[in-house]
Amino acid sequence: MSKLHSVRLNRELCVGCTNCIKKCPTQAIRVRDGKAQIAEYRCIDCGECIRACPHHAKSAVMDPFESLEGFKWKIALAAPSLYAQFGVPATRNMVLAALKNIGFDDVYEVAIGADIITARTNEYLDEARKKKNLPLISSACPAVVRLVQMKYPGLIDNLVPFDAPIDITADIARRQAISATGLKSEEIGLFFISPCPAKRTAVTNPIGQDSSEIDGVIAISDAYPLILAKLEKLTPDQVEIIDKKLMATFNGVRWGYTGGEAIAVNTEKYLAVDGIHNVISILEEVENERLRDIEFIEANSCTGGCIGGPLTVANRYSAKSRQRGYIQEAKKLAKEHPDHIYPYQMEKAAIWSKPIQPNPAMQLDSDIFRALEKYEQMEQIVRKLPGLDCGACGAPDCLALAEDIVRGEATETDCIFKLKEKIRDVADQMSELESAMNKLAQDKHRGRNS
Repeated sequence: MSKLHSVRLNRELCVGCTNCIKKCPTQAIRVRDGKAQIAEYRCIDCGECIRACPHHAKSAVMDPFESLEGFKWKIALAAPSLYAQFGVPATRNMVLAALKNIGFDDVYEVAIGADIITARTNEYLDEARKKKNLPLISSACPAVVRLVQMKYPGLIDNLVPFDAPIDITADIARRQAISATGLKSEEIGLFFISPCPAKRTAVTNPIGQDSSEIDGVIAISDAYPLILAKLEKLTPDQVEIIDKKLMATFNGVRWGYTGGEAIAVNTEKYLAVDGIHNVISILEEVENERLRDIEFIEANSCTGGCIGGPLTVANRYSAKSRQRGYIQEAKKLAKEHPDHIYPYQMEKAAIWSKPIQPNPAMQLDSDIFRALEKYEQMEQIVRKLPGLDCGACGAPDCLALAEDIVRGEATETDCIFKLKEKIRDVADQMSELESAMNKLAQDKHRGRNS
């Protein structure tokens, strides 16, 4: 798998079942010659195939802890969803202290970046109302952004055009580390502790920018056992170091689950949707102008939001309950110690320096007239197919098979029912030929006898 993607297929573990092709939201997977194949140009790294595969043939390519060795100063960037992996008696400061002490020199909350994005989104919403460019669609989930680029390019201008919270936090962390340590930028390593593969892809293949500040992305599932072990051995001094740090508000911490971002936006006309297939249905509504009463859409690829990411550990329902506890803790901190809250109002959210472009993966041809011809061919082929959408051909449904045929990547007889028809037709022709040969032989025999 290239650096453009973080989802990897292990062909040795793949048995050629059709679980993944049915779940992929962009129909990026086919089964050919008994093995799954992922079309890179269609993959959005949502991780649905990782969840769907019962044979663990799909996995996420993340950075190992050995990557830290290449830097003099290592900083961990903790996703809001990380806290929810740990229940009582753990506190937010304890989780951050444990994370810091598994090999890092400092730790920052990505929730700080979320606070900044929240504030800037509210300002941007006011502008969007004046321009009547609504609804705004959150760009926090990179899988959703790539989905929009591919299937709904007409909605690109509706995306909130700010760098993601991880990028905002990374920029703050690097600047402050350079000032505090005197080290050069390249000597400082920033590592995001991530709930999903799409976040790593957003680092290796950035959205809206040429490069990312982040040097590595480590899965929450890889960091979890190390953090858990360290939590049991934390000293008061280690926690006290975190106590002195400026922290994110409860708004930023709430970004860990569905609705956490949207509820902080200055509008009652918001919608929060999770699960990539549910996101698709909502984007269809927006594209067809059936959501005119909505001003802001928070869209999460994973069910439950980031706490339901494929690289998390805790059950998303128990994780949401835990996250509420961390939110209450953050509210209490803001009320009792407002001087301990990071002054996010002073920071600016960077607007995408590189406008994102549509991904033409769904186009049948770059020539519009040729594309229309191919679409008509598809419709003709679909009418000939059984319409059972069984997946036995290796494509998710009959329409996808018709598309593959038009693209020259499959044949009609890949459909098992069409293959049976072909075999039956050949058998009938052979039977007719055999009858004709027998009749000819009999006629010759009669001729000789006469």
